[in-house]
Order: sequence, then structure tokens, then C-alpha cells
Amino acid sequence: MSSSGARRRAASVPDTDTDDGEPAVTLKKEIGLLSACGIIVGNIIGSGIFVSPKGVLENCSSVGLALIVWTLTGVITTISALCYAELGVTIPKSGGDYSYVKDIFGGLAGFLRLWIAVLVIYPTSQAVIALTFANYALQPLFPSCFPPERALGLLAAVCLLLLTWINCFSVRWATRVQDVFTTGKLLALCLIIIMGVVQICKGHFYWLEPEHAFHPLQPYDMGRIALAFLQGSFAYAGWNFLNYVTEELIDPYRNLPRAIFISIPLVTFIYVSANIAYVTAMSPQELMASNAVAVTFGEKLLGVMSWIMPISVALSTFGGVNGSLFTSSRLFFAGAREGHLPRLLAMIHVNRCTPIPALLFSCISTLLMLCTSDIYTLINYVGFINYLFYGVTVAGQIVLRIKEPDIHRPIKVSLAWPVIFLIFWAFLLIFSLYSEPVVCCIGLAIMLSGVPVYLFGIYWDNKPKGFNSFVAKLTHLGQKLFMVVYPAEGSEDGNEDEDEAG
Repeated sequence: MSSSGARRRAASVPDTDTDDGEPAVTLKKEIGLLSACGIIVGNIIGSGIFVSPKGVLENCSSVGLALIVWTLTGVITTISALCYAELGVTIPKSGGDYSYVKDIFGGLAGFLRLWIAVLVIYPTSQAVIALTFANYALQPLFPSCFPPERALGLLAAVCLLLLTWINCFSVRWATRVQDVFTTGKLLALCLIIIMGVVQICKGHFYWLEPEHAFHPLQPYDMGRIALAFLQGSFAYAGWNFLNYVTEELIDPYRNLPRAIFISIPLVTFIYVSANIAYVTAMSPQELMASNAVAVTFGEKLLGVMSWIMPISVALSTFGGVNGSLFTSSRLFFAGAREGHLPRLLAMIHVNRCTPIPALLFSCISTLLMLCTSDIYTLINYVGFINYLFYGVTVAGQIVLRIKEPDIHRPIKVSLAWPVIFLIFWAFLLIFSLYSEPVVCCIGLAIMLSGVPVYLFGIYWDNKPKGFNSFVAKLTHLGQKLFMVVYPAEGSEDGNEDEDEAG
């Protein structure tokens, strides 16, 4: 297990047998088209549509512009997903944009993508969704005031610990939880949309009429509009999560692009329709004053049954935390397999075949992030840094076309799409830096702090023997504690490589 070859063992390969006839320990290819759509939809529809409407409207200054931002954000998300679909079938490796950036731009660029994912993106996203779950779950108990911060943090921590245990115990349990709660969140949003249609039929569409929809509540500002796109992008975050588990997909060359083409237009339609429904029952001022938009919407239209809405939203965000834990552990697993994270994170349980160390690492980092209470600052951090590397990854698609024009590409999209996305990406970054320089610079500083870590931990090969021995002992202790081993690697014909088996 301590050999250098073991570090590079693959995570998701066809079932293989060891030399003594025992089944090899490996993650399985069990994600079909339906489950793939569930992963994308379940991860996108977390807390964003229930939290971000407030931030988008505040920065857009009018209802009409806010709806345009929601629509354009969905279109841009679809374009970027098309680019990721090509990369996903050209470089069919788990790890998503981390793997693509690493293979195209080199180890340092890939490590920086992984570094900000470890420190900021996943812990922050999961903390935001868990806090939103706690807020909606406690809202019926505190109808006239905000829930106590300690109660929010405690319930969010319990949510994270419970879902981490489920993911550690069984992949099948985790996927069943995802399927059930994805269905629940779609039903909750359908209820919102149906009530909005009823409101429109009753004539309650004052804020949808053009002369009112585009009446500015405050002067328009380009920097704030760019921040509105970032707020909207948070609601669409998760569209690329299926790329993190490519190796566990059944027939990824077909199911990866199909799942993208089905899921993202569906989510865009639901998001725009839900925002239209919100303004049929609430004025812009009421919407911006609410920290629980869907709950306020339900109180206005459902009467004594208004408790349905906070419970539905809480269940939705609960499923969002589950999906994020599932995919984040695979990203950390892929990074450890490439030698960019401690090798213990690249191991799976000998019986349950779950990446327990990576799941625990993701959970602990998220629990630490719960100490930060300003949810909208967290959203800005995630939005800016995510968009930074989305652009780098899409630019990598163009670079790969130039460097390796003859490589096999089962899907080949027009280069116009990555160019359109990069123009939009540059617009967002420039105006975000102009409008929120401190937030953006903090994000950049966190990213660049990974450079010395890379130089010391990865680029420096000749480390002292004492240091290597200490790390090896810690890894061995972790293996005994969690009962984990490196997953087996299969060759193209499905047989074990003799050196690795040894």
C-alpha cells in the first residue's frame, strides 16, 4: 500500500478480481441516466432559489431586470455546461474541472483549483446550504423573530454529521436519499409555480407589467448588476458536479451530455417560473425584507397550511447538502489519487467501498466554516472564485483544441460557445472586482496561498526521511482506524495490473 504506484490507483473501474480470486475493492459504475439527472438537479436546486432572489433583486434594482438576469444566467450555465460536456468525454476522469485544468495547464494550476475547493468552495457552499436548511426548519418555531444563531449552527452541524454518516455507510443509501429529496424539492417548487399561475389568473400581476417591472427601486449600477449575476450563479451552482463522478457513470460518453441537456434547461425553466410566482404575491420591498422568501410567500397564500413551505424548503436543502457531500468527497478523492492531497483521502472502506476519509475531511472543513455567519458574503466568495476557475477551465477547452487537435472527441461543440462564455466571464470578473474589491481580493489571496503549499508539499521531492516516515505512519494509522485501502486499478481489458496487485 505504501508503494508509489499505489498512489496512482484509479477509483472507478470495472469490477476486477485479485490473484487469489477475491473481488477487488473499488468504487462501482452504478450511476445511470436517471441518477445522473438527479445528481445535477439535486445539487443545483439546493438553497439558492430560496435565498438568492433577495440578493439578485437588491442588486438589479427592478423586477424586470432581475428576471432577465435569472434567464441569462440559465443560458450562460447551459453554454458552459456544453463546454464541460466536451471536456468530460475528452478527458473522462473524475474530479471535474480540477482534472481538466491539471491535464491542460499542469500540476500547479490544477492544485490551485483543488486548493480553493478544499478551503473555500465546498466548505462554504455546504455551510450555506446547511444554514439555510436550519433557518427554514426553525422558522415555524420562531414566526415573529429570527431563530437564534446558536440554534441555527447546531442544527446545521447535526444535518452535516447525519448525512456524512449516511454517505460513509452506503453509496446506495446516499443515492436513495438524493433521489427522494430531489423529488421533494421539485414538488415544492412546482407548488410555488402553481400558486403563481393561480395568482396571475386572478389578476395579481402588477409587478409583471412592463411599466412597473422595469421601474428602478434605486439607480441602476453596472457593478451591482454584475454582483446580481454572481448571486444568480450561486443558485445554479452544481451544474458541473456530474463531471466529478465521471468514472462512476454508466456509459459516460452518452449519459454525461444527455444528463446535462435534460437537467439544466429544466432547472432554468423552474427558476424563472418560481421568481415570477414570488412577485405575484409579494412586492419587491417585501421580497427584499424577507430572509426566507419562500416562507413569506407561503404565509401570504397558504394560510393555516403555510407550514408546508418551510418544511418543503428544509427538505430541499437537506438533499442539497447530501448531494454536495457526495460529490465533494469524490473531488478530494481524485486530488489525493493524483498526489495533491494526503494519500489517506484516496482510500475507500474495504467492505462498504465508500471514501470515508474524504467524506470526513469534507464534513470537518464545513463544520469549521459554520463559524462564519454572514451568508451573503459567503455566497460572494463562492461566486467569484467559482467563476474564476470556470473561465480558466473553458479557456482550457480552446487550448486543448490547439495543442491536441486530433484527440478523440465524442462531442465537439462550436468554439463560438466558449468564446461567448469567456466574454461574459470577463464582464463579471471586472465589475465584481470594481464593486467588491475586498471580497474578490480575499478570494484571490486564498487561492494564491496554495502556491507555497504546492512547492513544499508536492514540487519538493527530496523531503527528509523522517518527514516521509512520519506521514507514512499517520497514513497507516488512518488505514487501521477507518479500515480503508487503496482501490484497485484495472487495465483496459479488465484485469489487474500485476505490479499494482503486488
